[in-house]
Amino acid sequence: MSLSSFTDYLLLEKKYSTLTVNAYQKDLESFSEFINSEYQSNSINEVNYAQIRSWIVLMVENGMSNRSINRKISALNTYYKFLLKVGDIKINPLAKHKALKTSKKVQVPFSESEIIDVLDDFDENDFESIRDKLIIELFYSTGIRRIELVNLKLASIDLDNKMLKVLGKRNKERLVPLLDSVQKTMRNYLIAREKLESITAKNSLFLTKKGIKIYETLVYRIINNYFSKASSKVKRSPHILRHSFATHLLNQGADINAVKELLGHSSLAATQIYTHNSIAELKKVHIKAHPRGKK
Repeated sequence: MSLSSFTDYLLLEKKYSTLTVNAYQKDLESFSEFINSEYQSNSINEVNYAQIRSWIVLMVENGMSNRSINRKISALNTYYKFLLKVGDIKINPLAKHKALKTSKKVQVPFSESEIIDVLDDFDENDFESIRDKLIIELFYSTGIRRIELVNLKLASIDLDNKMLKVLGKRNKERLVPLLDSVQKTMRNYLIAREKLESITAKNSLFLTKKGIKIYETLVYRIINNYFSKASSKVKRSPHILRHSFATHLLNQGADINAVKELLGHSSLAATQIYTHNSIAELKKVHIKAHPRGKK
């Protein structure tokens, strides 16, 4: 079975994003090179677990993190499950594999004051400044992912009904409400966008000042640059803004199922990673309010 059949399966049937599929391809190519070099084999379809284990050992020795190794093995496991499904192999060599232990990353959200400080410092007469403010407001008020923001279209906006149509993972659409403040910034941005001299990506919502579609690395730089002035946190990324959105909503008593829908999570377990901060806030309230806590 060719690799192209596997990638078609991921894209068309599993509805994986192009970025995920490309990452899977690179992981499979990396393993294929290893098998070719170490075992003089041109096929990764006929390997055993011992050979895969030797690849894992090599990656560990090269200093790769357990999290990265698990991701590569997950890609390989998905490939073997596909081969098993189409009948190209009879046994998945990774059937009994256990993932390497990883430490949980603590994502520290921005504080409300840090976000306010950033949003108060924009030039309303400069295109990039207006655009960047809208990007930050959308991340914080809707909790959308970076790739979801990059792929927003002009048609995604419904200002009359204050809604945003977001295309999430596996091409699942969801509607996210827009706050009045975001709606105002959106109108300012659309006016500034129309004044660009040349627009090549006519359907895309977010553009560079040259009129091309905005890209993920630029979005990361925008968030990192603005928040480096207002926050001392080590990680300053679009995901931390998404994390802040969820945490602040939960801290204010929002229903976790509603937050799940806004984030576009397929399961509640994915949303629960954001509850540790809200639990910490509840502890403070509990100690402060309870008669025994005051002693």
